[in-house]
Formats: sequence, C-alpha cells, structure tokens
Amino acid sequence: MRLIYQIILVFSLSTTAFSSGLNVFGIGIFDIKLDGSETNQAIDFRYERRYDASILNIGPDEDNFFFLKPFIGFEYTSDSASYILTGIYLEDNLGQLLSSKKNNLIFTPSFGVGYYDDGSGLKLGNDIQFRTSFEISYELKNNNRLGFSLSHISNANLGTKNPGAEILTLSYQIPY
Repeated sequence: MRLIYQIILVFSLSTTAFSSGLNVFGIGIFDIKLDGSETNQAIDFRYERRYDASILNIGPDEDNFFFLKPFIGFEYTSDSASYILTGIYLEDNLGQLLSSKKNNLIFTPSFGVGYYDDGSGLKLGNDIQFRTSFEISYELKNNNRLGFSLSHISNANLGTKNPGAEILTLSYQIPY
C-alpha cells in the first residue's frame, strides 16, 4: 500500500510547469560492495521523473552543464525497502565535455534527499537518507536513452549508525 501511495505522490507532483524531461525506469543491485565483502544484496527498482526546466543557472549559457534541474523519484527493493526522494541533477554531452565534439554519450551526476523505509532490507540508521549518483547514458536514434549508474545512499551520520549502500543500475529513459 505504501508503494502505491508513493507512486501517486510522484505523479501528482508532475505539473505543467515542468512539461518536458525524462521518465527514467531502472533495475539494479542494491547494496553491492565493490570490495567483495559480505552484503545484504537485493534487487532495486527505480523510477525518476527528471524535469528539463533549469532551477538555477550557475554557468555560461553556451555550456548547459551548469544548469541545475530538479528530479523526483522512488526506489523499491526486493527486500521491501522503499525510498522516496527529490533532488537536483546536471547533464552534459560527454563528448562535448571532454573533446568539444558532441556524441551520443550523456553524463548525469545528481544529488537527492528523501525518506527511507528499510522494510525487511538493509538498516541504514535513519529515515532521512541522501543519494549521490553518477550516470552515463547513450542516446538512441529515437531520443530514448540507455543508462548505467552508480549511486550511494547514506544518512550523512545523522543516525547512530551509517552503513550506507551502493547501487548499480541499468536504466531506460524516455523523453516526455
């Protein structure tokens, strides 16, 4: 029931003021340890609505990398953990960023904050969690994207413990 409430909340926050952007659907591995140590891994399902409306322009107009844009989203794991969040993201063409030549690779870092319910999954030490993500996606001919991201969720030491979790995600992104 809580998941249904979260889905309704995410879609109700979608307004005409933010009438273009990306719907991002992802599946991944929650709590993957890059050092090979024991984990409490689960399957991670993710949805984000990324708005293309800039909320803060901190750079030159000719370089869109410095336009901060909002997103909202939620994650749900196979251990019944759920996370609803909002935040900001940047995006830039990776070819243009590195060699001044546009290509189909898009770099998207993001930062968000939200409410985490651990269900029967990993105990992260606090209801408030922060997420940082680094994503590289490939833009297809139809403007949809296929992406790969690495994310980290942590309570920033707000709780009595702060184990954090890393998430590897494969996503399919559809413009709206």
